[in-house]
Amino acid sequence: MASFVAEVLASSGKLEKEDLSGKVSKMSRKVEDTKEEVCEMINKRYSDFLPTLQGSEDLMVQVETVSKEMDALKTCIETEVRPNIHMAVAEYTKLKQQLEKNTVIITMLGHLKEFHSAMEEFNKALQEKKYVDAANQLERARDNVDSLKSWKISQLPLLSAINSELTVQRENLIYHLGDEWKRLVIWTLPSSKGKTSSENLLKMCQMLIQYFTNYSRNLLSLGFCCCPGQVLLKNMLKPLVMYASLSVRVTEQQDEGTILALQCLEESHEERSAPSQVYSKLLLVLKTLHSHLLDVSIGDKKLSAILGELIWEELSRCIIHECLVHSIPTNSSQLEKYNTVIKETEDFEKSLKEMEYLHGDSTDLLKYARDVNCHFASKKCKDVIVAARKLMTSKMHNTVKITPESKLRLPKLPAPSSEVKVKQDIVKEEAMMENSKQLSAWSLRLPACRISESVQQLMELALNTLCEAVGSSTQCALQLFFTVRNIFQLFYDVVPTYHKENLLKFPHLAAIQHNNCMYLAHHLLTLGHHFRSHLPNPLSDGVATFVDMVPGFRKLGAQCFLTQLNVQRAELLERLSTAHNFCNLDDEDNYIAASKAVRQDISSEDGEHLHTLCQTIIEEGPLVFIPLAEEHKNRKYQEEVPLYVKKWSTFKELVIVLRANLQEIVDRWADSKGPLAVEFSSSEVKSLIRALFQNTERRAVALTKIK
Repeated sequence: MASFVAEVLASSGKLEKEDLSGKVSKMSRKVEDTKEEVCEMINKRYSDFLPTLQGSEDLMVQVETVSKEMDALKTCIETEVRPNIHMAVAEYTKLKQQLEKNTVIITMLGHLKEFHSAMEEFNKALQEKKYVDAANQLERARDNVDSLKSWKISQLPLLSAINSELTVQRENLIYHLGDEWKRLVIWTLPSSKGKTSSENLLKMCQMLIQYFTNYSRNLLSLGFCCCPGQVLLKNMLKPLVMYASLSVRVTEQQDEGTILALQCLEESHEERSAPSQVYSKLLLVLKTLHSHLLDVSIGDKKLSAILGELIWEELSRCIIHECLVHSIPTNSSQLEKYNTVIKETEDFEKSLKEMEYLHGDSTDLLKYARDVNCHFASKKCKDVIVAARKLMTSKMHNTVKITPESKLRLPKLPAPSSEVKVKQDIVKEEAMMENSKQLSAWSLRLPACRISESVQQLMELALNTLCEAVGSSTQCALQLFFTVRNIFQLFYDVVPTYHKENLLKFPHLAAIQHNNCMYLAHHLLTLGHHFRSHLPNPLSDGVATFVDMVPGFRKLGAQCFLTQLNVQRAELLERLSTAHNFCNLDDEDNYIAASKAVRQDISSEDGEHLHTLCQTIIEEGPLVFIPLAEEHKNRKYQEEVPLYVKKWSTFKELVIVLRANLQEIVDRWADSKGPLAVEFSSSEVKSLIRALFQNTERRAVALTKIK
């Protein structure tokens, strides 16, 4: 009976449908069981760390068996059920959803299987020191974990455990690679104890690079991280840039490898290396590394490119600050020679690009070298300001004499352009037509005076700087011109403040400062005009002028001198106040006492004392005149004392009279024609004779001869 019913049902198709439904249900139970067992195994393996290798292998076999049954069932459904789907859409929809869910689970289980296999292979390769294979397996495991994360329905609690395991094993691989790196690339450095000078520190610094097989090259391609690159930069590349006394020695030693060593050249006394020397030393190191170590591809990238990305920015900054900055010319005439440095920099970068250390068209290093005009102007301006400030803070009392004939030593400048020359000729012709008479050559001359030597040097510095601006680029000329203006503005601000106390204390310094300001104002009137036609636009259109600074300098000098005059006036008034306005001169008793004192005879002893005192003044008085620092150059001024002291000759005649006898005095009078008659009147000479000599016949005879 049962077989009959079965035949009837089979003929109607119902039995087949129920059989499929039973198979799908049974398959779902198997999938769920397998899922639970796999998750439990993975948890035990990577979360609870319970090794169940045999169980995991059985489960993997079970997963594969279930996968095959799923494929067979899917094929059956596709070939046998699909033709009748229009008859059982509602019933098969549920089965399809269940099948899709099972497919997702099977896919996830496949990724877990691949992850587990990759980790097993990773551990095996790591133990055998096959680091390249280990890294590949670790990458494979990471891809499977990423695939598991991509499923939105993937909420397995063991994902966090898998991620942790992946991170731990990655760090483990890096640690092993670090050990291998230290074993294969050896840095020999001096002890930190003792001297730390560049010679002692760097003379012993050497790097030993073993010859690498493909295995070791791949090892380093994976392990060449930031740390070794920084060690190379710190211990070898930077010292080669910073110290001119260092050179590179490359030696090949059998069974040991290639040695890159730094040598200190004792005979080298250069402070800085030339760019060409720096580039050649760096290329020697980088080429050696490239040929023995870094010419290895990692995917689509060379290991040299990875190293370049790590160290190039810092290395180029070091080359700029320690080498190129100091190679910038200090004179515009040397700018053309700097094209050699630019070419050397281009060749250096070209070599690096050939070895794939660099990529791209231009770097900061080459841009810096090409902007030499800008850097030259900045360096020149800085040096000029420093030199000017040093002159302004130097001593003011060292002076030089300026005469009306004195002229600035203006440099010979190139002839102006034709347009400017025609314009100048027209202006000159118009001026000649307006004024038939010209001013005297002495009209605008600076009067004779003495100025500080430092101010004269300051003006020469300004002239030299303006000469550098002539023929320079527009940007460079503008920087240099306004630097000269800044020099004079700095003088206006710094000198009165820095020397304020001395300008109030010493009158002659105030006079020198007055002369300094007038000297600068005098030459600033025409300084811009002299250079204007030789400077680029907009300076040649009228911007190049210093006339606006002239009133300020004149006011500064006059104010300094007036302040000192007020100080001297106050001191004179203070001295006069103690004399009670000379009111004691009106006292008759004082007049009588003074008259008697004048008429008294001068004893021989007092006369001798007076002569000694006056002789001391004659000998030491001229020594007060020491305007120059060199002693032997002051004699000329000391011999010109009569020009500065009007009564100096009179004083010298008085000293002679104090020691002379009557006949000598009469001889020096010489009937009102001698030197004594030039300085004294007859009454004054007679009074001196009466005071110095007793009343005798000889004195009376002498007095009669003084007429």
